[in-house]
Amino acid sequence: MARTDAVFKAYDIRGTYPDQIDGTLIRALGAAVAKHCAVPTLLVARDMRASGVELTAAFAEGAATQGVGIIDLGMASTDFLYFAAGHLNAPGAMFTASHNPAQYNGVKLCYAGARPIGQDTGLAEIQALTEGFLASPPPHAIPDVSERDLLGEWVKHVHSFIDVGALRPLKIIADTANGMGGLVVPLVMAGLPFEVEILYPELDGTFPNHPADPIQPENLVALQQAVLERGADIGLAFDGDADRVFLVDEHAEGVSGSLTTAMVADAMLTKHPGATILYNLICSKVVPEVVEAQGGTAVKTRVGHSFIKAEMQRTSAIFGGEHSGHYYYRDNFNADSGIITAMVVLELMGTTGKSLSELALPYARYSASGEINTEVPSPSAAVAAVAAHLQGTNAILDHLDGLTATYDDWWFNLRPSNTEPLLRLNLEAPTPEMVSLHVKEVQEMIRTLLSNPN
Repeated sequence: MARTDAVFKAYDIRGTYPDQIDGTLIRALGAAVAKHCAVPTLLVARDMRASGVELTAAFAEGAATQGVGIIDLGMASTDFLYFAAGHLNAPGAMFTASHNPAQYNGVKLCYAGARPIGQDTGLAEIQALTEGFLASPPPHAIPDVSERDLLGEWVKHVHSFIDVGALRPLKIIADTANGMGGLVVPLVMAGLPFEVEILYPELDGTFPNHPADPIQPENLVALQQAVLERGADIGLAFDGDADRVFLVDEHAEGVSGSLTTAMVADAMLTKHPGATILYNLICSKVVPEVVEAQGGTAVKTRVGHSFIKAEMQRTSAIFGGEHSGHYYYRDNFNADSGIITAMVVLELMGTTGKSLSELALPYARYSASGEINTEVPSPSAAVAAVAAHLQGTNAILDHLDGLTATYDDWWFNLRPSNTEPLLRLNLEAPTPEMVSLHVKEVQEMIRTLLSNPN
């Protein structure tokens, strides 16, 4: 399965267009998804990449070979597609490569009700079916495509997460990086007491201004400068398909995904006392501290949306957060949404009268390394070597996702990348100085173990 192996990832399908992903592959994928889901209709939406037009058409052609029709939702954000899959109770395919550069495209799939499709939840079977349809294409059939506009219903859904009357006048700058936030933000913010300025609002899949990847600090620079120059109350940075958001406070300081998770968890527990909150294992330990102090139940999960959504369903958690800027809501069909999270934070600013920096301050208890990636021959072997080395030491070892080693006042996690020969290190300690010290210590341990495997 060499061709599909290159593009079928742990949680989605993604690759360069047209060499890895083209109409032929997507036509086979459409047939595969239609056969696998065995429903009369599939939902389709796409981001602003020009290749999305061809690829969604090819997907519809493939689905038609299995007698399955398409409801085309047009251009949309990924969280909108998840809403539609829940609202209409139908499986969906979102054509996007998220934050990847312009030459990429891909597909995020979900079942009816926005239930996730990942390698362990159907994607492996869809890959095998795709291979079969590539080897033996089914006879051509005329696509059955209808269009539907759910954007108005989706805006009402987003607003349902907050008390619109509690919002106060704020100056907001949103950097949508020529991605789908340029569609989403104006729709959701219309009629609210905000002065909104959008940086790079044009929907342009070539990303002429900067990459739509707000987790990289260099991609926040324009937003930070604009916040200071305009005296804005908050900056919002969205990724390409607008399912992630990163916050910038009025001093142009970034608020990490962990701090945002803690802040939103606190707010959700005020509305839903005793609820369960999920957080992935590279989030700051401030998250479980806040949840437990509020009387909630904190549940640690693996990294990745398919794991978190499954755990949301199992635990009936009200909210879940990832350090990477994905935030999940039970009442959003357990799916993630950047714009819902932005609205929850804006409501908090309204109800408390506090600035974003004042809201974030109580949660800024620790310092973090951020994700440090190192190329190694075998990331899994490196994780195993470190685990063996630390056995019997004063570290508490956890193998939920890679290796997490916890000490009295600091911790680190090592995970292999799902798609590249990279070892990912995340580390947290009380101060930046201690973070720097321990990062060097862990990196030196890895180097020593890899150079002396015996």
